[in-house]
Amino acid sequence: MRVLVIGSGAREHALVLAASHDPAVTALGCAPGNAGTAAFAETLGVDLTLPSAIAELAVSWRADLVVIGPEVPLVGGAADAVRAAGVPCFGPGADAARIEGSKSFAKEVMASAGVPTARSEVVDNPAHLDAALARFGPTWVVKDDGLAAGKGVVVTEDVERARKHALMLLDGGHPVVLESFLDGPEASLFCLVDGRTVVPLLPAQDFKRVGDGDTGPNTGGMGAYAPLPWSPPELVDEVVSTIVRPVVDELDRRGVPFSGLLYAGLALTSEGPRVIEFNCRFGDPETQVVLPLLRTPIAGLLHATATGTLAEHPPLEWSDEAAVTVVIAADGYPGKPRTGDVITGGEDEGVLHAGTRRRDDGAVVSSGGRVLSVVGVGEDLTAAREEAYARVSRVNLTGAHYRTDIAARAAAGHLAVPAR
Repeated sequence: MRVLVIGSGAREHALVLAASHDPAVTALGCAPGNAGTAAFAETLGVDLTLPSAIAELAVSWRADLVVIGPEVPLVGGAADAVRAAGVPCFGPGADAARIEGSKSFAKEVMASAGVPTARSEVVDNPAHLDAALARFGPTWVVKDDGLAAGKGVVVTEDVERARKHALMLLDGGHPVVLESFLDGPEASLFCLVDGRTVVPLLPAQDFKRVGDGDTGPNTGGMGAYAPLPWSPPELVDEVVSTIVRPVVDELDRRGVPFSGLLYAGLALTSEGPRVIEFNCRFGDPETQVVLPLLRTPIAGLLHATATGTLAEHPPLEWSDEAAVTVVIAADGYPGKPRTGDVITGGEDEGVLHAGTRRRDDGAVVSSGGRVLSVVGVGEDLTAAREEAYARVSRVNLTGAHYRTDIAARAAAGHLAVPAR
């Protein structure tokens, strides 16, 4: 099978790495890729904002399967264009991808499906903002209604900070979604969906805040771990039956069946799981810890999802180990990152590249905010953390920063779901 992965981050590096271990894969391409994916896949050029260019590349490269990683091309209709060109594609069409591309659409779908989520209100006029804020908080949750790469959300007990963020979004022409705050630890559950069949993967937990102890602004994600030793054994079945399947059925009822990876971002509250958000693709950095634990070959699994035959696929097989990933970020991130610095010590297969490129002289340099995603796998979370941070210690990047507490509370047994 010739597999073409679209994207350039650590998520795509994780997908490429998993596909490289699949004996059914005879050729592997990544577009536009990065310095890390180049070790396993042919690097191909493409404009991620042009669905027609992605489809043309799939045809000219003779792909048997296209896997689209990022949300921007999915929301833009890249999967529609690839399928129209006759190539199987893993990823939802533009209409179904609105589950991530528009938070107000997602809320509407959840309301129709009877899915538990936070109370919300959309504000599209600054004149209505103060009255809306008065109906929420404390704590206030303010979100950009559209795509914001994980950085359009402010969660604060300061109403003035909430107001300032909302006004900034509105001034930029972006409607604002206000939500009630949900208690309890957060979790992410990825589900493969081929329109109707739902196959869950392992739940994971990511870390959005830039600093230790969940301090500082939100980011695209500073680390993650899987599985969740503190979660109840019935969690996955409950989330699939009360949240994922109703949303899948509702999208199908609306004539926009979802095919690809449906990501449920959850708060595990004292009243049960509640949806924080839906994404239409593999999450980053959770993918970097879920895929290393998957023993089922990935290419056939994603191809079955893309071709509507997921119900016929054998049950998934998983390692009984744990995985932790730690994101190494550039100086300045999540603001304007410093780029162009040489990276050394990142040659290990457990070091997944995100914002990197290879210079003409062969040196690997930083090219984005989240530069590397360093993965450790071990018999439990403690061992996986030790492996991940040992690899982090061998990486050198001027001005880099990372969190030192990824999975620490879970490994120490200090996390639990609130009693119902």
